[in-house]
Amino acid sequence: MYDVIVIGARCAGSSTAMLLARKGYRVLVVDRATFPSDIPHGHAIHKGGPARLARWGLLDRLVAGGCPQVTSTIADYGDFPLAADGLIKDGVPVACAPRRFALDALLVDAAVEAGAEVRAGYTVEGFLADDDTVQGVRMRGRASDAPITELARVTVGADGRRSRLAEFVRAPAYEESPSCTCWYFSYFSDVPRASLEVYARRDHAVFAFPTNDGLLGVFVCWAATDLPRVRADIEGSYMAAVDGIPELSAAVRAGRRVERFRGATDVPNFLRRPHGPGWALVGDAGCHKDPFLALGICDAFRDAELLAGALDDGLSGRRPLDEALADYERKRNEATMPDFRMNLHLARFRPPPDEFLRIRAAVRGDAEATRHFAMAFQGMVPRESFFNPDNLQRLMASAANTQPMYSPAGDASRQPARPRS
Repeated sequence: MYDVIVIGARCAGSSTAMLLARKGYRVLVVDRATFPSDIPHGHAIHKGGPARLARWGLLDRLVAGGCPQVTSTIADYGDFPLAADGLIKDGVPVACAPRRFALDALLVDAAVEAGAEVRAGYTVEGFLADDDTVQGVRMRGRASDAPITELARVTVGADGRRSRLAEFVRAPAYEESPSCTCWYFSYFSDVPRASLEVYARRDHAVFAFPTNDGLLGVFVCWAATDLPRVRADIEGSYMAAVDGIPELSAAVRAGRRVERFRGATDVPNFLRRPHGPGWALVGDAGCHKDPFLALGICDAFRDAELLAGALDDGLSGRRPLDEALADYERKRNEATMPDFRMNLHLARFRPPPDEFLRIRAAVRGDAEATRHFAMAFQGMVPRESFFNPDNLQRLMASAANTQPMYSPAGDASRQPARPRS
Protein backbone atom coordinates (compact mmCIF):
# COMPACT_ATOMS: atom_id res chain seq x y z
CA MET A 1 0.00 0.00 0.00
CA TYR A 2 1.12 3.51 -0.80
CA ASP A 3 0.77 6.45 1.51
CA VAL A 4 -0.44 8.60 -1.39
CA ILE A 5 -1.42 7.97 -5.00
CA VAL A 6 -1.37 11.08 -7.18
CA ILE A 7 -3.36 11.07 -10.42
CA GLY A 8 -1.70 13.43 -12.87
CA ALA A 9 2.04 14.03 -13.21
CA ARG A 10 2.15 17.59 -14.50
CA CYS A 11 2.84 20.74 -12.49
CA ALA A 12 0.44 20.20 -9.57
CA GLY A 13 0.77 16.42 -9.35
CA SER A 14 4.52 16.02 -9.68
CA SER A 15 5.13 18.93 -7.30
CA THR A 16 2.88 17.37 -4.66
CA ALA A 17 4.49 13.97 -5.13
CA MET A 18 8.01 15.42 -4.96
CA LEU A 19 7.30 17.30 -1.73
CA LEU A 20 5.72 14.27 -0.07
CA ALA A 21 8.49 11.93 -1.21
CA ARG A 22 11.07 14.33 0.19
CA LYS A 23 9.30 13.94 3.53
CA GLY A 24 9.75 10.17 3.30
CA TYR A 25 6.28 9.06 2.19
CA ARG A 26 5.69 6.25 -0.27
CA VAL A 27 4.11 7.95 -3.28
CA LEU A 28 2.83 6.65 -6.62
CA VAL A 29 2.15 9.05 -9.52
CA VAL A 30 0.03 7.91 -12.46
CA ASP A 31 -0.43 9.73 -15.78
CA ARG A 32 -1.74 8.61 -19.14
CA ALA A 33 0.88 10.82 -20.86
CA THR A 34 4.56 10.09 -21.24
CA PHE A 35 7.23 12.72 -20.71
CA PRO A 36 8.46 14.99 -22.16
CA SER A 37 5.22 15.99 -23.86
CA ASP A 38 3.53 19.31 -24.53
CA ILE A 39 0.00 20.47 -23.79
CA PRO A 40 -1.81 23.53 -25.23
CA HIS A 41 -1.82 25.60 -22.06
CA GLY A 42 -0.39 28.92 -21.00
CA HIS A 43 2.89 28.60 -19.15
CA ALA A 44 3.94 31.95 -17.72
CA ILE A 45 4.99 31.59 -14.06
CA HIS A 46 5.06 34.58 -11.74
CA LYS A 47 3.56 35.65 -8.36
CA GLY A 48 5.66 33.39 -6.17
CA GLY A 49 6.12 30.59 -8.70
CA PRO A 50 9.79 31.29 -9.51
CA ALA A 51 10.57 31.63 -5.79
CA ARG A 52 9.07 28.22 -5.10
CA LEU A 53 11.04 26.65 -7.94
CA ALA A 54 14.18 28.21 -6.44
CA ARG A 55 13.30 26.97 -2.97
CA TRP A 56 12.78 23.46 -4.35
CA GLY A 57 16.19 23.58 -6.06
CA LEU A 58 14.70 23.50 -9.57
CA LEU A 59 14.93 27.05 -10.94
CA ASP A 60 18.60 26.83 -11.89
CA ARG A 61 17.95 23.52 -13.65
CA LEU A 62 15.07 25.05 -15.57
CA VAL A 63 17.22 27.99 -16.68
CA ALA A 64 20.10 25.68 -17.60
CA GLY A 65 17.64 23.78 -19.81
CA GLY A 66 17.03 26.87 -21.92
CA CYS A 67 14.25 28.78 -20.18
CA PRO A 68 15.11 32.49 -19.93
CA GLN A 69 14.69 34.40 -16.71
CA VAL A 70 12.33 37.37 -17.05
CA THR A 71 13.34 40.41 -15.01
CA SER A 72 11.21 43.11 -16.63
CA THR A 73 7.54 43.71 -17.35
CA ILE A 74 5.43 45.95 -19.57
CA ALA A 75 1.80 46.40 -18.54
CA ASP A 76 -0.76 48.48 -20.42
CA TYR A 77 -4.39 48.48 -19.29
CA GLY A 78 -5.47 50.93 -21.96
CA ASP A 79 -3.97 53.87 -20.10
CA PHE A 80 -0.27 53.66 -21.07
CA PRO A 81 2.56 51.10 -21.16
CA LEU A 82 4.29 50.99 -17.78
CA ALA A 83 7.71 49.32 -17.94
CA ALA A 84 9.46 47.97 -14.85
CA ASP A 85 13.05 46.71 -14.95
CA GLY A 86 15.43 45.01 -12.54
CA LEU A 87 12.73 42.74 -11.11
CA ILE A 88 14.97 40.20 -9.43
CA LYS A 89 15.47 39.46 -5.74
CA ASP A 90 18.01 37.09 -4.20
CA GLY A 91 18.70 35.75 -7.68
CA VAL A 92 15.04 34.96 -8.35
CA PRO A 93 13.39 36.71 -11.33
CA VAL A 94 9.87 38.07 -11.42
CA ALA A 95 8.84 35.46 -13.98
CA CYS A 96 9.81 32.61 -16.26
CA ALA A 97 7.78 30.89 -18.95
CA PRO A 98 9.10 27.39 -19.65
CA ARG A 99 7.36 25.34 -22.31
CA ARG A 100 5.31 22.61 -20.70
CA PHE A 101 7.36 19.83 -22.29
CA ALA A 102 10.36 21.22 -20.37
CA LEU A 103 8.66 22.13 -17.09
CA ASP A 104 6.60 18.98 -16.66
CA ALA A 105 9.50 16.66 -17.50
CA LEU A 106 11.68 18.51 -14.99
CA LEU A 107 9.06 18.10 -12.27
CA VAL A 108 8.56 14.42 -13.05
CA ASP A 109 12.31 13.86 -12.82
CA ALA A 110 12.41 15.74 -9.51
CA ALA A 111 9.61 13.57 -8.11
CA VAL A 112 11.48 10.41 -9.13
CA GLU A 113 14.72 11.73 -7.65
CA ALA A 114 12.88 12.37 -4.39
CA GLY A 115 11.78 8.72 -4.28
CA ALA A 116 8.30 8.79 -5.83
CA GLU A 117 7.31 6.05 -8.26
CA VAL A 118 5.98 7.39 -11.56
CA ARG A 119 3.96 5.27 -13.96
CA ALA A 120 3.65 7.18 -17.22
CA GLY A 121 1.40 5.87 -19.96
CA TYR A 122 -1.15 4.50 -17.46
CA THR A 123 -4.81 5.48 -17.50
CA VAL A 124 -6.89 5.52 -14.33
CA GLU A 125 -10.10 3.71 -15.20
CA GLY A 126 -11.81 3.81 -11.82
CA PHE A 127 -11.52 4.09 -8.08
CA LEU A 128 -11.69 1.73 -5.14
CA ALA A 129 -13.90 2.80 -2.26
CA ASP A 130 -15.32 1.42 0.98
CA ASP A 131 -18.59 3.21 1.68
CA ASP A 132 -17.62 6.87 1.17
CA THR A 133 -13.85 6.45 1.66
CA VAL A 134 -11.59 6.32 -1.40
CA GLN A 135 -9.01 3.57 -1.01
CA GLY A 136 -7.13 3.52 -4.29
CA VAL A 137 -7.30 3.29 -8.06
CA ARG A 138 -7.84 0.85 -10.88
CA MET A 139 -5.63 1.57 -13.87
CA ARG A 140 -4.37 0.07 -17.09
CA GLY A 141 -1.08 0.48 -18.95
CA ARG A 142 -0.90 0.93 -22.70
CA ALA A 143 0.61 -2.50 -23.20
CA SER A 144 -1.52 -4.24 -20.55
CA ASP A 145 -4.71 -6.19 -21.12
CA ALA A 146 -5.50 -6.56 -17.44
CA PRO A 147 -6.37 -3.70 -15.08
CA ILE A 148 -4.10 -3.10 -12.11
CA THR A 149 -5.30 -2.01 -8.68
CA GLU A 150 -3.25 -0.04 -6.17
CA LEU A 151 -4.24 1.02 -2.67
CA ALA A 152 -3.33 4.18 -0.78
CA ARG A 153 -4.18 5.96 2.44
CA VAL A 154 -5.01 9.06 0.36
CA THR A 155 -5.70 9.44 -3.35
CA VAL A 156 -4.95 12.89 -4.80
CA GLY A 157 -6.58 14.20 -7.95
CA ALA A 158 -4.20 16.42 -9.89
CA ASP A 159 -6.05 15.53 -13.06
CA GLY A 160 -7.23 18.93 -14.25
CA ARG A 161 -10.47 20.84 -14.45
CA ARG A 162 -12.39 17.76 -15.69
CA SER A 163 -11.04 15.69 -12.80
CA ARG A 164 -12.37 12.13 -12.78
CA LEU A 165 -11.68 11.89 -9.06
CA ALA A 166 -13.68 15.05 -8.38
CA GLU A 167 -16.52 13.59 -10.45
CA PHE A 168 -16.35 10.25 -8.61
CA VAL A 169 -16.53 11.80 -5.13
CA ARG A 170 -18.98 14.50 -6.32
CA ALA A 171 -16.80 17.26 -4.94
CA PRO A 172 -18.99 20.35 -4.47
CA ALA A 173 -18.06 23.39 -6.56
CA TYR A 174 -18.49 27.02 -5.59
CA GLU A 175 -17.55 30.50 -6.89
CA GLU A 176 -18.57 29.16 -10.31
CA SER A 177 -18.60 31.21 -13.50
CA PRO A 178 -18.59 29.99 -17.12
CA SER A 179 -15.78 30.71 -19.55
CA CYS A 180 -15.35 34.44 -20.12
CA THR A 181 -12.69 34.31 -22.83
CA CYS A 182 -11.37 32.35 -25.77
CA TRP A 183 -7.67 32.14 -26.62
CA TYR A 184 -5.32 31.52 -29.52
CA PHE A 185 -1.55 31.52 -29.33
CA SER A 186 1.63 30.66 -31.17
CA TYR A 187 5.41 31.14 -31.07
CA PHE A 188 7.78 33.35 -33.06
CA SER A 189 11.51 33.19 -33.71
CA ASP A 190 13.88 36.11 -34.20
CA VAL A 191 11.86 38.45 -31.97
CA PRO A 192 14.30 39.81 -29.37
CA ARG A 193 11.91 40.87 -26.61
CA ALA A 194 12.75 39.99 -23.02
CA SER A 195 9.82 41.27 -20.93
CA LEU A 196 6.58 39.76 -19.71
CA GLU A 197 4.14 41.97 -21.64
CA VAL A 198 0.41 42.54 -20.99
CA TYR A 199 -1.86 44.74 -23.12
CA ALA A 200 -5.53 44.85 -22.08
CA ARG A 201 -8.05 46.51 -24.36
CA ARG A 202 -11.83 47.01 -24.42
CA ASP A 203 -12.63 43.61 -25.95
CA HIS A 204 -9.36 41.69 -26.20
CA ALA A 205 -5.93 41.35 -24.63
CA VAL A 206 -2.45 40.42 -25.84
CA PHE A 207 0.27 38.73 -23.81
CA ALA A 208 3.87 38.09 -24.85
CA PHE A 209 6.90 36.55 -23.15
CA PRO A 210 10.21 34.87 -24.03
CA THR A 211 10.37 31.10 -23.68
CA ASN A 212 12.56 28.11 -24.56
CA ASP A 213 14.54 27.85 -27.80
CA GLY A 214 14.77 31.62 -28.18
CA LEU A 215 11.08 31.91 -29.02
CA LEU A 216 8.53 34.55 -28.10
CA GLY A 217 5.13 33.24 -27.05
CA VAL A 218 2.24 35.51 -28.04
CA PHE A 219 -1.19 34.80 -26.58
CA VAL A 220 -4.37 36.67 -27.54
CA CYS A 221 -7.78 36.46 -25.86
CA TRP A 222 -11.23 37.77 -26.72
CA ALA A 223 -14.62 37.55 -25.07
CA ALA A 224 -16.01 34.01 -25.28
CA THR A 225 -18.93 35.33 -27.31
CA ASP A 226 -16.44 36.33 -30.03
CA LEU A 227 -15.31 32.75 -30.63
CA PRO A 228 -17.33 32.16 -33.86
CA ARG A 229 -15.92 35.34 -35.40
CA VAL A 230 -12.37 34.61 -34.29
CA ARG A 231 -12.51 30.97 -35.34
CA ALA A 232 -13.68 32.00 -38.84
CA ASP A 233 -10.33 33.77 -39.38
CA ILE A 234 -7.91 32.83 -36.62
CA GLU A 235 -4.78 34.34 -38.11
CA GLY A 236 -6.52 37.53 -39.24
CA SER A 237 -8.15 38.07 -35.84
CA TYR A 238 -4.93 37.27 -34.02
CA MET A 239 -2.73 39.59 -36.08
CA ALA A 240 -5.30 42.39 -35.94
CA ALA A 241 -5.05 42.27 -32.16
CA VAL A 242 -1.23 42.24 -32.26
CA ASP A 243 -1.21 45.08 -34.78
CA GLY A 244 -3.04 47.22 -32.23
CA ILE A 245 0.28 47.39 -30.34
CA PRO A 246 2.58 48.96 -32.94
CA GLU A 247 5.93 48.27 -31.29
CA LEU A 248 5.11 44.63 -30.56
CA SER A 249 3.55 44.21 -34.01
CA ALA A 250 6.67 45.48 -35.78
CA ALA A 251 8.85 43.03 -33.82
CA VAL A 252 6.53 40.06 -34.39
CA ARG A 253 6.10 40.78 -38.11
CA ALA A 254 9.87 41.03 -38.49
CA GLY A 255 10.17 37.56 -36.99
CA ARG A 256 8.78 34.22 -38.14
CA ARG A 257 5.93 32.14 -36.77
CA VAL A 258 7.31 28.64 -36.15
CA GLU A 259 4.30 26.76 -34.81
CA ARG A 260 0.64 26.45 -35.70
CA PHE A 261 -2.00 28.40 -33.83
CA ARG A 262 -3.42 26.61 -30.83
CA GLY A 263 -6.61 27.49 -29.03
CA ALA A 264 -8.11 27.30 -25.54
CA THR A 265 -11.83 27.86 -25.24
CA ASP A 266 -12.88 25.76 -22.25
CA VAL A 267 -11.73 27.93 -19.34
CA PRO A 268 -14.43 27.91 -16.64
CA ASN A 269 -13.94 29.47 -13.22
CA PHE A 270 -14.62 27.54 -10.02
CA LEU A 271 -13.33 26.29 -6.72
CA ARG A 272 -14.10 22.80 -5.50
CA ARG A 273 -14.06 21.37 -2.04
CA PRO A 274 -10.61 19.79 -2.23
CA HIS A 275 -10.83 17.00 0.33
CA GLY A 276 -12.92 14.21 1.77
CA PRO A 277 -12.50 10.70 3.21
CA GLY A 278 -9.42 9.23 1.57
CA TRP A 279 -9.10 11.87 -1.16
CA ALA A 280 -7.85 15.36 -1.97
CA LEU A 281 -7.67 17.66 -5.00
CA VAL A 282 -4.86 19.98 -6.08
CA GLY A 283 -4.16 22.31 -8.99
CA ASP A 284 -6.85 22.84 -11.62
CA ALA A 285 -8.84 19.93 -10.21
CA GLY A 286 -9.56 22.00 -7.12
CA CYS A 287 -9.30 25.58 -8.37
CA HIS A 288 -9.57 26.57 -12.01
CA LYS A 289 -9.67 30.06 -13.39
CA ASP A 290 -9.46 31.97 -16.64
CA PRO A 291 -5.82 32.35 -17.80
CA PHE A 292 -6.06 36.16 -17.88
CA LEU A 293 -3.66 36.77 -14.99
CA ALA A 294 -1.63 33.60 -15.67
CA LEU A 295 -2.27 32.24 -12.19
CA GLY A 296 -2.59 28.53 -12.98
CA ILE A 297 0.95 27.25 -12.48
CA CYS A 298 1.97 29.55 -9.63
CA ASP A 299 -1.24 28.66 -7.77
CA ALA A 300 -0.67 24.96 -8.45
CA PHE A 301 2.79 25.21 -6.88
CA ARG A 302 1.37 27.06 -3.87
CA ASP A 303 -1.40 24.53 -3.36
CA ALA A 304 1.02 21.61 -3.77
CA GLU A 305 2.97 23.00 -0.82
CA LEU A 306 -0.20 23.52 1.20
CA LEU A 307 -1.53 20.04 0.46
CA ALA A 308 1.81 18.31 1.08
CA GLY A 309 2.03 20.06 4.44
CA ALA A 310 -1.53 19.06 5.37
CA LEU A 311 -1.01 15.44 4.32
CA ASP A 312 2.23 15.31 6.28
CA ASP A 313 0.42 16.59 9.37
CA GLY A 314 -2.38 14.07 8.96
CA LEU A 315 -0.48 10.98 7.85
CA SER A 316 2.17 11.47 10.53
CA GLY A 317 -0.47 11.63 13.24
CA ARG A 318 0.38 15.14 14.36
CA ARG A 319 -3.21 16.16 13.59
CA PRO A 320 -6.36 14.32 12.55
CA LEU A 321 -6.22 13.98 8.77
CA ASP A 322 -9.67 15.45 8.17
CA GLU A 323 -8.78 18.47 10.31
CA ALA A 324 -5.50 19.01 8.45
CA LEU A 325 -7.23 18.78 5.06
CA ALA A 326 -9.97 21.20 6.14
CA ASP A 327 -7.18 23.61 7.07
CA TYR A 328 -5.69 23.09 3.59
CA GLU A 329 -8.95 24.26 2.02
CA ARG A 330 -9.12 27.28 4.31
CA LYS A 331 -5.54 28.34 3.57
CA ARG A 332 -6.00 27.79 -0.15
CA ASN A 333 -9.13 29.91 -0.23
CA GLU A 334 -7.59 32.72 1.82
CA ALA A 335 -4.59 32.77 -0.50
CA THR A 336 -6.45 32.52 -3.79
CA MET A 337 -9.74 34.39 -3.39
CA PRO A 338 -8.55 37.99 -3.94
CA ASP A 339 -6.66 37.04 -7.11
CA PHE A 340 -9.45 34.70 -8.22
CA ARG A 341 -12.03 37.48 -8.09
CA MET A 342 -9.79 40.13 -9.64
CA ASN A 343 -8.88 37.69 -12.42
CA LEU A 344 -12.56 37.08 -13.14
CA HIS A 345 -13.21 40.82 -13.12
CA LEU A 346 -10.49 41.46 -15.72
CA ALA A 347 -11.43 38.42 -17.82
CA ARG A 348 -14.83 40.05 -18.29
CA PHE A 349 -12.96 43.01 -19.83
CA ARG A 350 -13.85 45.31 -17.01
CA PRO A 351 -11.37 48.04 -16.09
CA PRO A 352 -8.97 47.66 -13.18
CA PRO A 353 -9.97 49.56 -10.04
CA ASP A 354 -9.52 53.33 -10.36
CA GLU A 355 -7.12 53.30 -7.41
CA PHE A 356 -4.88 50.84 -9.27
CA LEU A 357 -4.85 53.10 -12.34
CA ARG A 358 -4.07 56.14 -10.19
CA ILE A 359 -1.11 54.33 -8.62
CA ARG A 360 0.19 53.43 -12.06
CA ALA A 361 -0.06 57.07 -13.10
CA ALA A 362 1.68 58.17 -9.91
CA VAL A 363 4.75 55.97 -10.42
CA ARG A 364 5.02 56.69 -14.14
CA GLY A 365 8.35 58.29 -14.92
CA ASP A 366 9.93 57.20 -11.63
CA ALA A 367 11.92 54.03 -12.36
CA GLU A 368 12.55 53.13 -8.73
CA ALA A 369 8.93 53.68 -7.66
CA THR A 370 7.75 51.64 -10.65
CA ARG A 371 10.14 48.83 -9.73
CA HIS A 372 8.96 48.88 -6.10
CA PHE A 373 5.33 48.88 -7.23
CA ALA A 374 5.86 45.90 -9.56
CA MET A 375 7.80 43.89 -6.99
CA ALA A 376 5.18 44.50 -4.28
CA PHE A 377 2.35 43.65 -6.68
CA GLN A 378 4.13 40.39 -7.56
CA GLY A 379 4.83 39.52 -3.92
CA MET A 380 8.60 39.74 -4.35
CA VAL A 381 8.75 42.21 -1.44
CA PRO A 382 6.15 42.67 1.31
CA ARG A 383 3.04 44.31 -0.15
CA GLU A 384 2.81 46.69 2.77
CA SER A 385 6.27 48.06 1.92
CA PHE A 386 4.63 49.81 -1.04
CA PHE A 387 0.87 49.63 -0.49
CA ASN A 388 0.79 51.58 2.75
CA PRO A 389 -1.05 54.88 3.28
CA ASP A 390 2.07 56.99 3.87
CA ASN A 391 3.84 55.79 0.73
CA LEU A 392 0.77 56.06 -1.47
CA GLN A 393 -0.04 59.54 -0.19
CA ARG A 394 3.53 60.66 -0.86
CA LEU A 395 3.45 59.24 -4.41
CA MET A 396 0.09 60.83 -5.19
CA ALA A 397 1.21 64.21 -3.89
CA SER A 398 4.47 64.07 -5.83
CA ALA A 399 2.68 63.05 -9.03
CA ALA A 400 0.10 65.83 -8.63
CA ASN A 401 2.91 68.38 -8.47
CA THR A 402 4.96 67.06 -11.37
CA GLN A 403 2.63 65.59 -14.01
CA PRO A 404 -1.02 65.46 -15.03
CA MET A 405 -2.74 62.52 -13.34
CA TYR A 406 -4.26 59.90 -15.62
CA SER A 407 -8.02 60.20 -15.81
CA PRO A 408 -10.39 57.57 -17.23
CA ALA A 409 -12.22 60.49 -18.86
CA GLY A 410 -9.15 61.42 -20.93
CA ASP A 411 -8.06 60.35 -24.41
CA ALA A 412 -10.71 57.93 -25.66
CA SER A 413 -8.17 55.98 -27.69
CA ARG A 414 -6.32 55.02 -24.49
CA GLN A 415 -9.27 54.09 -22.34
CA PRO A 416 -8.97 51.07 -20.03
CA ALA A 417 -10.90 47.97 -21.02
CA ARG A 418 -14.64 48.43 -20.52
CA PRO A 419 -17.50 45.96 -20.34
CA ARG A 420 -19.01 45.04 -23.67
CA SER A 421 -22.59 46.10 -24.20
